[in-house]
This record gives sequence, structure tokens and C-alpha cells, in this order.
Amino acid sequence: MNRRELLALLGTIAALPSSVLAQQPNGTRRLGVLSVVADDVIGQTRLAEALAAHGWKEHGNLTIDWRSGAGDRARIEWLADELIALKPDILLAVGTPSVEELRRRTATTPIVFAVVTDPVSQGFVQNLAHPGGNITGFTDYDGPLAGKWLEMLMQVTPHVARVFVVYNPATAPFAGLMLRTIEDAARTLSVTVEPAPVHDDASIAALASRKDGGLLILPDFFTMANRAHLLAAIAEARVPAVFWSRSFVDEGGLMSYSTDSVEQLRRAASYIDRILKGAQPADLPVQNPTKFELAINLKAAKALGVTIPPSLLALANDVIE
Repeated sequence: MNRRELLALLGTIAALPSSVLAQQPNGTRRLGVLSVVADDVIGQTRLAEALAAHGWKEHGNLTIDWRSGAGDRARIEWLADELIALKPDILLAVGTPSVEELRRRTATTPIVFAVVTDPVSQGFVQNLAHPGGNITGFTDYDGPLAGKWLEMLMQVTPHVARVFVVYNPATAPFAGLMLRTIEDAARTLSVTVEPAPVHDDASIAALASRKDGGLLILPDFFTMANRAHLLAAIAEARVPAVFWSRSFVDEGGLMSYSTDSVEQLRRAASYIDRILKGAQPADLPVQNPTKFELAINLKAAKALGVTIPPSLLALANDVIE
């Protein structure tokens, strides 16, 4: 090869898309995963299994770069930079802050999201049926869901007159949507609703003083990452609480009614597969949740001195005794 041919070859390589350059010689593709919380919560193993079912084997034909923000927004920003620098073929964003940070850094690399609330109002996609751009995925919120949390709380403690709604504004920018739904339900149920924002250990500990009502814990990866402190404060307050994820109930919380986050990741694997095989995110509709689960912890109910109505127990997917 002479000098002119070599320069032409180098120019051709430089013009290739970054996703092609990122591939290893054996055709391995690269997936970057950015989650707001730790991998054990998002179901890292189950995601890898779901991808394998579509023929994508980690450490085989797929390299997966896992990054977890542990509920820390500054860390999520730093990890987003790190993932983009790796030049992945595709990105998976778990949680709203992950989508926000990745979309600021690329308008070309495909992004599939999961466990994200109201992606249209947040500006991630144009609409659910035709997302447009390089982003699509799976939402975790059904419109009436927040009202159902309040209804279930009132079934357990019908005499509660005040309910505090817990979330971190920095990691749950969609909380206003849920608060409006909860307030609409509150008027029907004759209960007062008050926001109770949390953002650090001190504000979480302050929940222990909320002894005059019940608590609703909104979908928020900050509360997930800090669930041990949150559960301790609620236990000290000795008030009933309804949570957005069954992880809280498994660790001693009273009750949760939620979408199945692991199922969302399995479904996300199908979109990752389709995009790696040539589909465009703009052509894949954003999908709403299809699977919900009610979990109840009877040990927690006994400690609080509350009785779970038989009608609610009959609806439960899982009862912890």
C-alpha cells in the first residue's frame, strides 16, 4: 500500500460513525447502561438474561458498561460523560435523571429508557406513538396510579386526616403531575395533602416528626437509594405509608402498589435488540406499563396497629407475613 492509499484508508476510517468505530474486530456491540440507583435494584442480572434471550451475550457479542448513580445527581452527570466517551452503539437510561443527562450529550446515539414518568411533558419524546429523534422506551406511570396510592392508604387508616407526599424535587421533576392526581383524589376522600420534599439525611430524619398523618412515597430514585434511612424515619414516626416500589416492603415497609420495574427492563431488552438490528428509535412507540403489583407486609401492619381489609389482601400479589 502506497502513501496515497494509506491516507485514503485513514480518511475513510475517520469518517465512520462512532458506533462503528466502537465495535471490536469480532463484531461485538457496545451497550452503555446508566441507572439512577444501584444495579441490584434495577435488576442487572435479569437485564443481561433478557438480552441473552434475544441472542446478545455479555462478554460474547455484547459489551455492557454498567454505571449507577446511587441517587446522586452530580455523580449521574459525571457517569453520563464517562459513558458517552466509550462511544456505545446504544444506551439504556433507567430513571428520569439518566435520560436528562444522556440526551444533553448526544442527539445521535440511540437511547432506550425504562422506569421514566411522563416522557412527553419532560420533553424526551414528541409523543408516545411517534417519539421522533433518538429516544424511546417504557414509562412506569399510569395516570390514575397516584390516586390509587391515596385510596389504598385511606382503606388501611380511614381516620387519617393529613397525608404527606415525599419526594426529592431534584430527582423527581415530574412530582407535580402526581401531586395533582393525589389532590384530586384527596378532595373526594376528604383528606388534606401536603408535599414533604426531601433532599438529604436531615430532611429524611425530619419525617420522624410527621406523627399526625400518613405518608405517600412517590416514584423517585433518591428515595430508593436512601430507603434504609427513610424506612427508619417512618418506623420512628409510627405512621402508615404507601410506597412506589416493593423493594421498600421487602425491607419492612407497609405496602406498595407499583409497576414491575424488572418487567420494564425485560421489555427494554427487546427494543435494544431491535435497534441493534437496524430499527430506529423514532419508529418504536413509547409503551405504557402493562403489569402492576400490590405487596403488603403484615408484620409491618401489626407493628403499626393497623388492620389490612380482606378486600385489599385479596388483591395483593404478595403478602409478607
